[in-house]
Amino acid sequence: MVSSSSKNKMMMMMSSSSRHNEKDQLFHILHKVPQGDTPYVKAKHAQLVEKDPEAAIVLFWKAINAGDRVESALKDMAVVMKQLNRTEEAIEAIKSFRGCCPRQAQESLDNVLIDLYKKCGKVDEQIELLKRKLRLIYRGEIFNGKPTKTARSHGKKFQVSVQQETSRLLGNLGWAYMQKSNYLTAEVVYRKAQMIDPDANKACSLGICLIKQGRYYDARLVLEEISQRKIPGSEEIRARNRAADLLMEINTFELPPSDVSDILGLDDDFLNGLQLLMNEWGPARSKRLPIFEEISSFRDQLAC
Repeated sequence: MVSSSSKNKMMMMMSSSSRHNEKDQLFHILHKVPQGDTPYVKAKHAQLVEKDPEAAIVLFWKAINAGDRVESALKDMAVVMKQLNRTEEAIEAIKSFRGCCPRQAQESLDNVLIDLYKKCGKVDEQIELLKRKLRLIYRGEIFNGKPTKTARSHGKKFQVSVQQETSRLLGNLGWAYMQKSNYLTAEVVYRKAQMIDPDANKACSLGICLIKQGRYYDARLVLEEISQRKIPGSEEIRARNRAADLLMEINTFELPPSDVSDILGLDDDFLNGLQLLMNEWGPARSKRLPIFEEISSFRDQLAC
């Protein structure tokens, strides 16, 4: 028979072990560090607990070479490299090792690449990748024919609709064209984004785009919709303050008549694909959206 003292010791040991496990689990939850002793776990510990980015990169490379959660290691390493201004190295790492990741991981790796291109000023590469992602959407290769998909941001999962994702990508594309001072193309893209899923942030960007073209009257119309809270997101004080600042800037200029004086950089296949998307979402009262009529008439003028 086991004595009562031995039972008490065993119970105390089990209780101590249980408390240790609970503390260990709480530690990993608080620091968002996975459990285990693999290269990837060690890399996350160096990144999030020890705050040693250089050591984290070395360990992420070990994880990638060992085949230990390659997708997560690639993306996390790219984040750390970006923080250390090693963006070019992060881009090459993703390009070199994305083939080791499953097909369903490619979209999220593209999102990381877009962010890296933006960080290091590779605007042309960013534009091409954004347009490719938009083509994949209207071919049905990203959402697989479903109206929504699951996305992840800062460790949280949420549902994104086709319209929301398309509008988001178009907003990023408009920003990229702005960096190339291709303001009319940026305007077309921003207006398309606003037709699909309007929000105050993209409206402000559209306002800036119009100001850059000297089209102050048009810019005022767009920005006043934010001030009047007619656009989703305009209830946020930051958006209204930004719109108010831009309206004050407009007041310092004269209001000349609007003039179209840029050249579009969107190819026919890309525009036709977006049009097919809009035909599916919108009513069948017209075969083409007004914005595409503007594009066609502008190209006719150029041809003359």
